Order: sequence, then structure tokens, then C-alpha cells
Amino acid sequence: MLRLSTPILGAIAAIATALTPASPQAQQLELKIMAPAAPGGGWDQTARAMQQALTASGIARSVQVTNVAGAGGSVGIAQFVNSAKGDGNQMMVNGFVMVGALIMNKSQVTLDQVTPIARLTEEVQVIVVPASSPIKDAKDLADAIKADIGKVRFAGGSAGGVDHVMAALFANTIGADASKVNYIPFSGGGESLAAILGAKVTAGISGLSEYDGQIKSGKLRAIGVSSPKRIPGIDIPTFKEQGIDLVLANWRSVVAPPGITAEQRKSLTATVEKMTKSQAWQDILKQKGWDDAYLGDEEFAKFLKSENERVTAVLKSVGLVKS
Repeated sequence: MLRLSTPILGAIAAIATALTPASPQAQQLELKIMAPAAPGGGWDQTARAMQQALTASGIARSVQVTNVAGAGGSVGIAQFVNSAKGDGNQMMVNGFVMVGALIMNKSQVTLDQVTPIARLTEEVQVIVVPASSPIKDAKDLADAIKADIGKVRFAGGSAGGVDHVMAALFANTIGADASKVNYIPFSGGGESLAAILGAKVTAGISGLSEYDGQIKSGKLRAIGVSSPKRIPGIDIPTFKEQGIDLVLANWRSVVAPPGITAEQRKSLTATVEKMTKSQAWQDILKQKGWDDAYLGDEEFAKFLKSENERVTAVLKSVGLVKS
């Protein structure tokens, strides 16, 4: 009887394993992720962070990111719903901004038409001014708004988004008429940053990570963050500690097209969940200063519905949407 040594048996087992067809779950994916905004902003950063984490961790063979800017994501979601229908290898980044923008723009395409996959992150907001600005803190900004609200020009993301809502809430909180806020929307973070640095506007609003580099370099002055408490390691006062009761978080998420199968939805949800647990993703969260706010598809779908109702109520309360 022929006896095989342990090394030979091990080699045979390895060959057999290699020849066994990989399961669908084990096969690497080729994905496309749309960022429905111009390069440089939060959605673009999120899409490219996903691209980096998915490929670095070996979850996907390739991830292509495309940008479709316009109207707070309204242009992008319309293209996504119409051109990617039924495609289980495509996803789109979105978030708080799109909820408000679709409401304000009275979009014919809504978030009810996409397939919820996951909420990914939350991030506090910051208001910044150029380093040369006479505005030193939140009280100075409040005084300028009370003196002449029309002269205080805010730069931020698309109309109806979290930046716009924050400008309105700031005004509302200090007793000013929020419907008169002079807000200038930009489709990309690079454009709004140029306007702030060039003193074309009074102040800028965005996620903390977007302006972090310019704040640390001294080009921008942060006058307040929208967190309930001071962020460890970040030397920026909250609005609450400056006497302004303003707390707000921006969340970002990812959705799939309409018309995908239950199996495709399950696969994409599992892929994204695996990504969020990877070391590559955790490293990105730490680097960007994003908070992990993961919700799976079913929980996220419930959250999205409640958030749509909440944002609608906020926009009506500050005069951005008529009742």
C-alpha cells in the first residue's frame, strides 16, 4: 500500500482547494460608486474612502468612482435611478444634504426610489471665517447677523443641505429671521473653500474634516463646532458653550439602484458591512475624523424615512420650505 508523506498530502490538499470553484460571496467584485457632487466635497471623499477601503482590504477587485454634480444631488440621483436600474454592482453615496435638497427642489425623483444599503458615518459641522476676518467667535457672528443679516454671506454646500440648514438654525437660535439668511450654495468643497479664503463670503459651513487642514495651517479660523461637547484633541469651542444652543450632525450613507433583486441587495449590504469592519475603513475614519454610524439596510431604511420627515419639518420651521 502506497503511503504519502504529510508534506505531499498537504500539497495535494492545497491543489484541491485551489481548483475548487470560489463561491459567489468569495469572488471579488467590480463596483461603481457615484458621488452626486463635484470633487472635493464630503460625498466625493466618502466615495473615494470606500474605494480605498474596499480595494485595500481585498473585498473588491476594482471600484470606479464617478462624479455627477448639481442641485444637491438631484441631478445625480435622477441619472442613477434611470441609468443604473437593476444593476447590482452600482451604488451611490448620499446623506443629509440630499434629503433637504430633494425637498427644496421639489424633485420628481426621490429617495423612495433607491434601495437603502447602509448609513456609514456622522460628522459634526464647523463654521469658519478667513484668518483676516474681524469675527473672532460665535458671538461676533451673531452680532453681525443681528446688525444686518443680509450682509453676512454664508458659503456651503447645496441649497437645503446640512450647511444651509445650519446657517438657518444659527440665525433662528439667536432670534434672527432665518428665512432672510444670505446663503450661497456651491456644488463642491473646493469652490466654497476658494470663496472663503478669498474673503468673497463672510463665513463658511461644512464638515470639520473638510476644513481641518486650513484650520490647522492658520488660513481659516474656526468659530464653533456643532457637537454637544468638545471633541477630544480638537481645540475648537462648541456653540453651546458660547451660549448658542446649536447641535447638528451630518450623516452620509450609500444606496443601490431601484430594481435590484433581494439577493443583490443582500450581497451589497454584506459587502459594505464587511468594509466597515475592515482595518482600512477604521483607519480612514480616524484620519478623516468621521464617527462610525453604521446602520444596515433595514435599520437604515427606517432611519431614512424618519429623517425625511424631520428635515421637512426643520426646513418648514426656518422658512426654507412653504407649508
